[in-house]
Order: sequence, then structure tokens, then C-alpha cells
Amino acid sequence: MAVAGCPDYFLHHPNYQENIDRSSNHRQTDLIGPRFQQPANQSSPNHQEDDVDLEALVNEMDSSLESLYSCSGPQTESTPLLHNGQTSTHISPEPPSSSSDSPQTGLRRSQPMHINAVRRLQEQEQQLRTSSLPAIPNPFPELCSPASSPVLSPGSLPPGEPSSGKYIFSEDGMGKVVEIPANMTARDLCQLLVYKSHCVDDNSWALVEHHPLLGLERCLEDHELVVQVQASMNSDGRFLFRKNYAKYEFFRNPLTFFPEHMVAWCQETNHAILPSQLLQNFLATNSCPEIQGHLYMKDVGRKSWKKVYMFLRRSGLYCSTKGTSKEPRHLQLLADLEDSNIFTVITGKKQHGAPTDYGFCIKPNKSRGDMKELRMLCAEDEQSRSCWMTAFRIFKYGIVLYQNYKIPQQRKTLLSHFSAPVRSVSENSLVAMDFSGRIGRVIDNPVEAQSAAMEEGHAWRKRTQRMNILGSHRKKTCNCSLTLITREESHRIIHQQGQVDGLFLLRVSQSNPKAFVLTLCHHQKIKHFQILPCEEDGQGFFSLDDGATKFTDLIQLVEFYQLNRGVLPCKLKHPCTVVAL
Repeated sequence: MAVAGCPDYFLHHPNYQENIDRSSNHRQTDLIGPRFQQPANQSSPNHQEDDVDLEALVNEMDSSLESLYSCSGPQTESTPLLHNGQTSTHISPEPPSSSSDSPQTGLRRSQPMHINAVRRLQEQEQQLRTSSLPAIPNPFPELCSPASSPVLSPGSLPPGEPSSGKYIFSEDGMGKVVEIPANMTARDLCQLLVYKSHCVDDNSWALVEHHPLLGLERCLEDHELVVQVQASMNSDGRFLFRKNYAKYEFFRNPLTFFPEHMVAWCQETNHAILPSQLLQNFLATNSCPEIQGHLYMKDVGRKSWKKVYMFLRRSGLYCSTKGTSKEPRHLQLLADLEDSNIFTVITGKKQHGAPTDYGFCIKPNKSRGDMKELRMLCAEDEQSRSCWMTAFRIFKYGIVLYQNYKIPQQRKTLLSHFSAPVRSVSENSLVAMDFSGRIGRVIDNPVEAQSAAMEEGHAWRKRTQRMNILGSHRKKTCNCSLTLITREESHRIIHQQGQVDGLFLLRVSQSNPKAFVLTLCHHQKIKHFQILPCEEDGQGFFSLDDGATKFTDLIQLVEFYQLNRGVLPCKLKHPCTVVAL
């Protein structure tokens, strides 16, 4: 039975049992604890309570008296009790019998307890309730390993995977918050953004780690965990979502990325090497390929750059302290590949005073943006920089890069068996019709049906041609064109999206407002071709070769040069794409 409104589990607690008064003589003075009988006791050294709520103590005393008289025998007299300063009269029943088994013998009175002790008791009771719950039987015991138990304990249940929200930015500076689980890779995040942005998934999208204050950026590998990369980034670091056509281009054209004069193995074999052998030599773990050449290196803590001869091996990046000597006593280790990442320097001349625009940087994984920990390097041209950076990736990740390259290819092969167009019954029942007369007729001759289809296509072109006058030339653009950008801005976009053959964009000419410019990348060099308007029989056209080949709009021009090289050094393959998240 609970006394003075105290919970039942207080009565059975060992701390409470020590303070129980088991005497059968229940006097009103005995119900008041020693803490409240003498005021002098409050000043004793054993006193532990500094603040006492007098009103709460009076209520507790009244509750104890009520419990006592309710358990006692009938009485004829009334006893006044205090209730928040008010008196109330309780008529007690008759006196109790003098038997030994009176309920007064089991009466227990409560003592004041600390709040911390009450909370500790509640926590212990909660733990007892949790531990007393029955075990959950496993509904699928056959799926458990022999060492596993067929009973699911609370600790064996799989915990929820932690996730974190992160801003992903696009080229236009706008961002979107994406929930990133702990096991999400860069490829998974790119596919999620492609799906949400309704883009074409051509396996060329990439997640870029960008550091604006340092002027560095790098493309994440498809197998890297985004959460781990995010943990090693600075506060100013961000993720960008953009195209990168050159991510695995070295698997398709290895000789373009690895010139013979930079690969030591090619020089030892008298330059007789096949592209397949070159890749196998780089990917095989038992081989020892080596990249060598001159690079500009920035002195640590200084603004000066010096030209040194360097070697890139699987064990790390070395520089020679004596000319081009490869002797171990002349080699100095600059960076370890396992504990570092390679970045492209986007503000080399402006921020770091680099001698050329083809700079790159080796940044340790534990670095938090200290310039003294960065190894700033600079190449002579774009081909040399691509060779060093590509070899760094291959030496660090090895066969994992080739697996990342093959996964989309295998997926495309599996989907090709199901992507063949299947004609429906309604499509098979379609016939060619001629509506040139008053009454339509069915065209039975296949040759006539084909010519009618071609004539209808030309008629559609003529309808678009009527609207294409010289005054509206600047309004007609295609999806692959980026208007109102400068020459330098077009270079930056092509550099960011990978300098592969056939990468192009269209922009408005700055020198001729009525003309357009085709910016094309070929052999890692950017070239510009002006598209001039011309007029014939009062109709406006566009031409890239001084009127030899005319096009009614820019869409026709792009479609033609995607199939024919013409006067261009290569066909148009990859349009520069900017997506808004």
C-alpha cells in the first residue's frame, strides 16, 4: 500500500527500506521525521538539504495523517488537518481492535527524498522493464548463419544508417539540399541528381570537389563515398554537379594522354607499343611504369617557382636533386599517392603566380587548407598536365578505375536487349495516305509512299524557313548554344567539361552581332569558327564555309556537322551542357 502518495516501487527500494520505522506505536509526533522536529537539526553538519519547500512538506505530513487515520479504528472525535492553510474536519471511525494483526503494524511512513534519487529510481525501473521484455522470435531462422541465434535481441537489430544533408551546386551557382546516406557513392549521387533534374544519363556526369578560396577542384571517382570526402573538406568547400567527358577518355585513346616521350617504358622498348599494351602496363600490379619530365614547382612558403625533373611511380612522386639522375641518392620524395589527392589549379597565375595556366596541386587528405601543406606544380602544356594527372589516378586506384569505366558499359549492354523498339498493333495497321485532292486515298506503291514522306519533311523545313528571316537570326538558337558569353568564358567551360575531341558550344560573336561562333576542342586545343549569315533570293541562311554549305537555322548546321566533318578538324560529338538544379 502506498503511503503519502509515494509510488509503490519506492517502498521496495533498498534505500527506502533502511529508513522504515517498524514501531507499532503511531503517535502524531512520530510521524514527523527528525528533520522537522527540532529547528536546531537543520544547522547540523549532516544536513544535506539547503532549500526546503515548506508548503510541500506540510502537504506530505497531512497526507501521512490521512493514511494513518484511514487505517485506524473508528474514533468519535474530529481532527483538524491543514490543507494549504485551510482546516477540514474528518470524522474518524471507531477505535480499532487490540489484535496483534492490526494493520497498524505494517504501516510505513515516507521520508523526504532528493529529486536526483527519484530520477535514478525511474531510470532503473525503465531498465528493468526493458530487460524483462520477452525475446522476439526470428521469423526467418533459415536465413541466419550457423553461429547466429534464431532469436532477435534488441542489440542485434540493424541500426538506421546515418545521413546528412549537403548542398549540391550547379554551374549557375544555385544549389539544392540532398540527403546523403553514409554508404552513398559519387556515382549514386550523380544518378540521383540526373533523375531529379530530368537530364540525359549518358554516364558523363561527375561530382566535383571545389575549394574557391584555394582555387582548387577535382572530380570525385565513382566509387568514393561522399560522406568521407565531405568530412575531409574545409568549411568553404562545396560539391558541384557538372559534365566531365574526359573522366574515362584515356581508356578509349590512351596514346593521346600518354605521349611516348613521357613514359619511361616506351623509351625502353624503342617506341614500339600498342594502346592495349600501354593500358595493361599501367593497370598491372607487377609492372613498374614511370612518368618522367620537367615540371615547375613552387617553393614552400615562397612565391618563386623553379623547374625540376620529376618521376611519378606507384610509390609516390619524386624529384631529382641532380639534373635528370634516377639514382636513389638523388631522388627526393614529394608526395605519397595513398594519402593524397590531385587537384586542378583554376587560378594559377592570378592567385599563385604560376608561370603557365596548366597548374595542378597535390593535397594531403589530412590537410585543412594550409598552403604550406600543398605541393603546387605546373606543366608546360595541357597534354603534359593531363598525362601527370591521369597517371596519378591510375597509380593510386589501379584496376578500380577500369571497373568504374566498365560498369556503365555492361549496364548499357544489358539494357540493349530490351530497348529495341516494338511496334504496336495500331502502328502496324498504319498506311500512307494522300490528302492532296478532295478525297484522301491510300498510297499502295511503296516508292510513292517514301517520296511523299520526304516531301512532307521538306515542307516542314520550309515552314520553319519562313520564320527564319535576317531580323530574327539572333533569336533562333539551339540547345547546344550558349549565348552572351565571352571568348574566355567559353574556354573555361570547355576546360571544366573535359578537353576531348568534338566538345563544342555555340555563342554570339562579339565582333559581329549578327554572327555566331562555333567553339570546338580538338587534340586538347580550342579553336573558334565564325558562322556568318548570308542571303539568297530574299531568304536568310547560315554558313560556316563562306556560303558553300547553307543552312536555314543553327539546328540544321549542328546536325550536319555531327554527321560530316566538312571544313572542321573533327565531327561535333559532345555539346557543352549546363543544368540548373
